[in-house]
Amino acid sequence: MSIESYIINDVGIQNLDTSVKELQQLFNELTYSHLPVQNNGVYLGCISENDIRCFETDKTIKDYQYSLEGFFARDTDYWLDTLETFAQNQTNILPVLNSENTYLGYLELSDIINLFNETPFLNEPGGILVIEKGNKDISFSEISQIVESHNAAFLGMFASSRSADLTQITIKLSTAVLNDILQTFRRYGYSIISEHQEDNFQKNLDDRSDYLDKYLNI
Repeated sequence: MSIESYIINDVGIQNLDTSVKELQQLFNELTYSHLPVQNNGVYLGCISENDIRCFETDKTIKDYQYSLEGFFARDTDYWLDTLETFAQNQTNILPVLNSENTYLGYLELSDIINLFNETPFLNEPGGILVIEKGNKDISFSEISQIVESHNAAFLGMFASSRSADLTQITIKLSTAVLNDILQTFRRYGYSIISEHQEDNFQKNLDDRSDYLDKYLNI
């Protein structure tokens, strides 16, 4: 989905000769973590509110140009790419440039989050499970085969966690009846990280554990 229709210009881009005091006052009126800065029409980067609060009020941005953060998005970027840029830079505002590096405006994080909320992964009913396997053994094609063998359809899948040895995959499926799928994943060597009320495997383990405890206490 294109981000062009989400580019806004409610707050103008700042200049190097803008005073620190002016910016502090502007941040008081806004909820943005950063503001974009230009020089002679050329985008230079963003100044953060955390930094501007520490600067001397009689100075200008030019005196603190070294603190500018150069993140931005292209107008051709996909919305998921921009979500990653937001996260990496811990910002809720993202300047947008075209292929000629012309500043076009900015994106708000809340608008991009709303786009994510409209995806089938979050918006359509279904079941969510989290599985885990060794990095060298995990296979998306195998995961797909297991899911499709139970006549379920994917609504989304992504690597939600990764360590030196293990990868966790979060899956959203078109069905909320997951027990048979869970057992198949276990047979293929996957660990089930998420908890499910219909998971007979865990119930059987608990029953056997209770039986063993009673036997040992006889």
